Amino acid sequence: MTEKKSNIINIDGKEYNKDDLSKEQAYCINQLTDLQNKAGSLAFQLDQINASQQVFTQRLKESLEPKEDKKVN
Repeated sequence: MTEKKSNIINIDGKEYNKDDLSKEQAYCINQLTDLQNKAGSLAFQLDQINASQQVFTQRLKESLEPKEDKKVN
């Protein structure tokens, strides 16, 4: 019988079968997986925030620049 590769996890270079883990070990893995997902989502959101800050900073700088008077002939 072949094992599904999705049931195998690697911790510090050693492979473990998820089915062989205790409830506490499985719980810790689920927590870590969720935390990794949240960290990725937060990094994505931070990229968006940083980009938006740059846009608004540039917009503010441009609005503070002295405007040249337009002369009508």
